[in-house]
Amino acid sequence: MVMNMTNTYPYKIAALYRFVALSDIPALKDRIAAECARLNICGTLLLAPEGINGTIAGAPDDLDAIVDVLDELFAVRQGELKYSHASDKPFKRMKVRPKKEIITMKQPEADPTKLVGTYVAPKDWNAIISDPDVVVLDTRNQYETAVGTFRGAIDPKTEFFTEFPDFVKQHLDPAKHKKVAMYCTGGIRCEKASSYMLSQGFEEVYHLKGGILQYLEDIPAEESLWDGGCFVFDQRVAVTHGLKEGTWDICLGCGHPLTPEEHDHDAYEAGVSCSHCHAGLSDERRTMLRQRHNFLIRERGEGTRA
Repeated sequence: MVMNMTNTYPYKIAALYRFVALSDIPALKDRIAAECARLNICGTLLLAPEGINGTIAGAPDDLDAIVDVLDELFAVRQGELKYSHASDKPFKRMKVRPKKEIITMKQPEADPTKLVGTYVAPKDWNAIISDPDVVVLDTRNQYETAVGTFRGAIDPKTEFFTEFPDFVKQHLDPAKHKKVAMYCTGGIRCEKASSYMLSQGFEEVYHLKGGILQYLEDIPAEESLWDGGCFVFDQRVAVTHGLKEGTWDICLGCGHPLTPEEHDHDAYEAGVSCSHCHAGLSDERRTMLRQRHNFLIRERGEGTRA
């Protein structure tokens, strides 16, 4: 008997991006916002002269309908488009935002519509990153890498993607590091990073097509070189192989992802703090967070903490 996924997971999620030249961003924004409102879609879409990027969710039929609209406008199915499911509404509202870049790097020479590295399918990724001559780079930020990484990958420990070019300039040399392979959540950051690195003279630059999410969907756990979960930017917090929801949650004090074990730490206080932020919280902010947490508890009818 085949299980109906929509009965188990009422929300369908689409993570998408495509580098494509756009004009008249305000008109596109209004059109998309109206269609999303009509179809009860939630999430965020970014529009910029270089393309579209975002993650959205809705009832399966409604989500499919909005993807049809986006494909008509931007040919998103020619870019990266990945589906998953969630048991709870993953976003509170819908936002359509005009931006200067769909993924901010602030490096004009990084233009994937003109120059981009070699795409590597998930089935070929293990062979690439197992090559001792290949430098493997995680292009995500450190709160994401704390959840999981590929074995042997270098973590630049950046707080923002805009810091990635500085890491490259300080730690990598085109004359020495001839082969570089990069990855990120869904492919957009490593695609843009590959364009930047080629512009800086690196000879062979590879990036994981579809990102970690595609790898976790395609590669069986027993063949995987991925350790941990993959941080995602919605209420699921992280997913594992097969894009199953993980057991992580978020500290509401600092936004750092937490394992179930970290709830047992003395510094953990639900809705307020964790071991990553407890020492740095001011009394004023701690009080504000407790008040917010108590308000949310009352709204859910769960009673108030002492």
